[in-house]
Amino acid sequence: MTQDRPIPDPARLDAFLRPQSIAVVGAGERPTSSGGAVLRNIEAARWPGRVVPVNPKGGVIFGVPAARSLAEVVPPADLVAILVKPESILDVVREAAQTGHRNLLILPGGFSEAGEAGRARNEELLEFCAQHDLLVGGPNCAGTINLIDASAPFAATFFRDMPRGGPIAFISQSGAIIEELIAASHSLRIPLGAVVSIGNALHLDLATYLEAFGRDPDCRVVLLYAESFGDLDRFRKVAQAVSAVKPVVALIGGRTQAGRDAAFRHTGSVALDDAEAERFCQECGILRVKSLRELELAAKALAAFPAGAGRRILVLSNSGGPGVLTADAATQAGLELAALPAALVDELQAMLPPEAAVANPMDLLADARDDRFGACLDAILASAAGCFDQILMLHVVPFMVDAAPVVDRIIARAANAGLPMMHTMMGTLEQKTQWFDALERAGVPAFGDGEDMAAAAAALARWARLRAPASAPVDKENPA
Repeated sequence: MTQDRPIPDPARLDAFLRPQSIAVVGAGERPTSSGGAVLRNIEAARWPGRVVPVNPKGGVIFGVPAARSLAEVVPPADLVAILVKPESILDVVREAAQTGHRNLLILPGGFSEAGEAGRARNEELLEFCAQHDLLVGGPNCAGTINLIDASAPFAATFFRDMPRGGPIAFISQSGAIIEELIAASHSLRIPLGAVVSIGNALHLDLATYLEAFGRDPDCRVVLLYAESFGDLDRFRKVAQAVSAVKPVVALIGGRTQAGRDAAFRHTGSVALDDAEAERFCQECGILRVKSLRELELAAKALAAFPAGAGRRILVLSNSGGPGVLTADAATQAGLELAALPAALVDELQAMLPPEAAVANPMDLLADARDDRFGACLDAILASAAGCFDQILMLHVVPFMVDAAPVVDRIIARAANAGLPMMHTMMGTLEQKTQWFDALERAGVPAFGDGEDMAAAAAALARWARLRAPASAPVDKENPA
């Protein structure tokens, strides 16, 4: 049915991402019910719009007067969230058409994924919507959260938690993977602001939502989890347009035969094999990652530095072991530990203890305090142009060193650094939360270990390389 998929105008799609009003059919007081969970999340998001619970019993639900049917929702709501049993959904859809409600978010399943009876229900839904100009999100989805515009935070979902908030959008064919990314947005400080579970994508598919977030000036990065892409030509055209202005990062399920078999059982889709997925992402201008962790780290890095960065890094550390592991991870990811210029070596050797390693990675020794960190960072930044593309810093804080002044020094230099800086603090630190928050506010992504930081830096380099002009020379040994 791909050829029959409507392509909504932006104003129509706004009803699913930025509605002014919503009716929740199947609303109930029980927070563990689907309708109760959606109402709970609308409240948790602090959405300022008009919400109308719809329940045949009427009354008051979660403190809000309930309508007994959609006929009582006047004027019609921008969006109707449907949370009733599958066998009752078509009745609600018919009532919506009769009462002027045109945009429907159907969360329950029971359609094309549910055997012969489900496929028949799906065909009836498709035909009825075409006849009555109804637009459907889902069915069989977990809903939508959009906190990118902090003045109108919206959530119509039964996800367990809200994302951290920020300029990243995630469009997914798996609700469970959205749940994990929401959790990671808090633990890894990923500025995730919007999530969309597309479910069966009767009308609104990956390409539709990708185009919408591509238009959103407040959205800085778009993430995808996909097992299939529907109309490949249409998706390619949309992805090329969006990736020309902001990073698009995709995790594609079904790289192996076992994974493709699982994808077919999951969504009924035929996944691209590994080589096909790689080629398709290259054509689309999409940065492809191969694990959920890679997706999370790429998101964190690109939200801070959406233009990406070159592959020449300097690792500035106060401990040998973490520097070694970071160097290994960076090299394996295709990054280059650039040689220090001779003049910089001379300058650093004059200011550092003789035991310090003046090389890349650099080891300032465990007792390095803010004066040593600050002086070295100043010298490095003064020499960085033409030598380094990114600076990766590691601080293992021993008992005799106060880390706060080191963090302050890094923050003071971040605004005018002229290149991406990232920082790792390792060990048990009582003030780690405050220090990481302060670094992130200053535009310095913070990590719990150097290997994650190296993976994030590699994502920046891969994105910059992907966006480079086609005529740019390629280093065949290090194509990152």
